[in-house]
Amino acid sequence: MDLLRTDSTHADFRALVAQLDADLAQRDGEEHAFYHQFNRLEGLDRAVVLYEGTVPVGCGALKVFSGDALEIKRMYTHPDFRGRGVAGRVLRELEQWGAQDGFGRLVLETGKRNPEAVALYQKYGYTRIPNFGPYEGVENSLCFTKKVSNTNL
Repeated sequence: MDLLRTDSTHADFRALVAQLDADLAQRDGEEHAFYHQFNRLEGLDRAVVLYEGTVPVGCGALKVFSGDALEIKRMYTHPDFRGRGVAGRVLRELEQWGAQDGFGRLVLETGKRNPEAVALYQKYGYTRIPNFGPYEGVENSLCFTKKVSNTNL
C-alpha cells in the first residue's frame, strides 16, 4: 500500500469523503446535518490518501485547531478494505505529518455510533477529553487527544 500526502482538492480524497458522508448519514440519521456543517473540506491543506495499487482505499486529514494542535478530520476506510490496517496507516501518517510540522497535539471528535473509530483511537493511545467547541453538550460526540512529537513516532 502506498500513501500520498496531498490536500482536500485531490479527486481521490474527495471521492472517499463522499463515501464517508454517505456512511455517516446512515449512522447519524437526523443529526447528520448538524455534524456535516463542521466537516467542510475547505482549509484541509493536509490530507492523506492510502492506495492499494491504484485504488484509493482510505483517507484522513488535518485542520489547524489551535497554535499547537491539529484536528483530525475525514478519516475513512472503504468497507472492502476494513480490517487490513488501513485506518492505522493513515492515522500514523497524520500523526507524523503533524509532528513534522511542529504541532505537539492532535485532537478529534467522533460519534458514539461509530464504535470502530473509538476503538481505533483508543488502540493508538488517544485519551478522552471534554467535548470541545461545537461538540460541547452533544450527547453522541466523543472527543479525544494525543500528544505527538518527532521523538515518539
